[in-house]
Amino acid sequence: MKYLAKDESKCIQCGNCEEVCSKTYFKINDRAKSCIQINERDENPEINVCDQCGECIDICPVMAISRDKLGVVRINKKICVGCFMCVGFCSKLSMRQHDEYIEPFKCIACGLCAKKCPSEAIFMSEKDDSEALELQLDKVFSK
Repeated sequence: MKYLAKDESKCIQCGNCEEVCSKTYFKINDRAKSCIQINERDENPEINVCDQCGECIDICPVMAISRDKLGVVRINKKICVGCFMCVGFCSKLSMRQHDEYIEPFKCIACGLCAKKCPSEAIFMSEKDDSEALELQLDKVFSK
């Protein structure tokens, strides 16, 4: 399963990742419309991005969220009813919403932001299927 990994200690808060994400998916430079968010936390940046855990899949009442063949969690906008339950239940706060859109949005691990990151604070990585399954089982048994 591919996902966007991060090393927050390398982040220089340049905003390149937020810019390329919002421009790619919404055709505007607006960090509020970026799937990746850089937040300051006690002078250290926090990189908030979906780790493809899949917790949102079971939350969706209309089954608009699923995992593709590469393991990336995706939202089917044709099915989504805009209830935003996935946004409210995302334990990582990585599922996004914006008042201009009726559907939530999230990182799909495209890697464009990683290519634009000058400090390599974000990069593409993979978890094997057993790691992904273990991650899902940990969440089930920790509830």
